[in-house]
Amino acid sequence: MSDVSSPAAADRPFRVPVGQSSRPQPDNLADILERVLDKGIIIAGDVRVNLLDIELLTIKIRLLIVSVDKALEMGIDWWRNDPMLTTSEQGLADENRQLRARVEELEATGSADQSAATRQAKTRGRSHA
Repeated sequence: MSDVSSPAAADRPFRVPVGQSSRPQPDNLADILERVLDKGIIIAGDVRVNLLDIELLTIKIRLLIVSVDKALEMGIDWWRNDPMLTTSEQGLADENRQLRARVEELEATGSADQSAATRQAKTRGRSHA
């Protein structure tokens, strides 16, 4: 009996069994993300616009990608006091709406009181004349 191989196997003289590879497998995305967040990564760049050796515009781009724990180790905690990122921002917005409504109410009663005082002054002016 002769060993007959399939035509597909003849096209590939070197076959690696499934699940085995001769080269190292790349890490999956979760491993890469964990490593980046643990160690951190910095991306920096500058864009400059010059006209006749006069600098018109400079844009400095700095991007730091780290985990929250790593950022705290580095002394970075700006998100704790940023009103757009804290839950107290919604409370401030509600308070702002209430204050605006109160100011409008006071302005309305103030203008009504002023109109009444003006009418009274005109009435007094006529009675004295």
